[in-house]
Amino acid sequence: MDFVVFIGLSVLVLGVALPFLILHQSRLSPAAILRRRVEALAPSARTGPEASDARARQQLIQSKLKEMERQRSRRRNTLSHLILQSGLELSVSGYLGLCAGLGGVSALTLVLLKMTPLVILTGTAAGAIGLPRLVLVQVVNRRQTRFTSHFAEALDILVRGARTGLPVGECLRIVGREVPDPVGFEFRMLVDAQRLGMTTDQALERGLQRMPTAEFQFFAVVLVIQQQTGGNLAQTLENLSNVLRARKRIRDKIAAMSSEAKSSAMIIGVLPFLVAGMIYLINPAYMALLFTTKLGMTIIGGGLFWMALGILVMYQMINFKI
Repeated sequence: MDFVVFIGLSVLVLGVALPFLILHQSRLSPAAILRRRVEALAPSARTGPEASDARARQQLIQSKLKEMERQRSRRRNTLSHLILQSGLELSVSGYLGLCAGLGGVSALTLVLLKMTPLVILTGTAAGAIGLPRLVLVQVVNRRQTRFTSHFAEALDILVRGARTGLPVGECLRIVGREVPDPVGFEFRMLVDAQRLGMTTDQALERGLQRMPTAEFQFFAVVLVIQQQTGGNLAQTLENLSNVLRARKRIRDKIAAMSSEAKSSAMIIGVLPFLVAGMIYLINPAYMALLFTTKLGMTIIGGGLFWMALGILVMYQMINFKI
């Protein structure tokens, strides 16, 4: 009887879940919604040369975006590109030397504290590999955040310059002088690259290596397409500026709504270490069993694993990408 009930419930669940899954993939998924929006905005009602020109322009934009995304994915996680994106005057050899120094300091500290070999090895690896990489990624993220916050202002300057009849190169120089870094720095690098004889496409590719954000990628596509097909540059940049401001408003709203969850996750992640440190200060012999016995080290390893898993789950729950 129980087996029959189980089969019936399974059939019922499958009968409800499968149609819903098919409906979600075909109509409710983000990809399906995006596809319907593109189809609604596509110039399907146009005919003649206007429709063919619009389709060719759309295909050119899509091909440029795909090409830049492939190039961005190839260089995303390499050490040299992370150092380049950080804006620091640091070479790969200098970074590796810094990692070696931090690893040596971590190992010496743990040896002086008379930790077990496993703890010394883990702490040395964290100090030599994990900590420098984490700091470098944070520097890159903060630089990209500052760039995004001022990038719409740079586009407004370009729009006003294009409407007054200034050349694109002169508009880029004005942005390089007037807008704070890192936006001003990146535009000055674009101007310098063009002065050295590079094409706009090559200069923008170098810029995307230093600042691989979606906003700068949109700007690069707009400039490249405008040079190849023509059109109203001021109107296109104005539309792009409005889109970037809307993205920033959504990003700020998400940050405000998720700030409480982030604070809770930070407190939950730090609290066990604070409690362990306070107990160690009060009764060192009581906490020393965790570091001197096999069972204690096993408990520490299991606790760290589950804490890392929980922090990863909370991070994925509160990390929204636009």
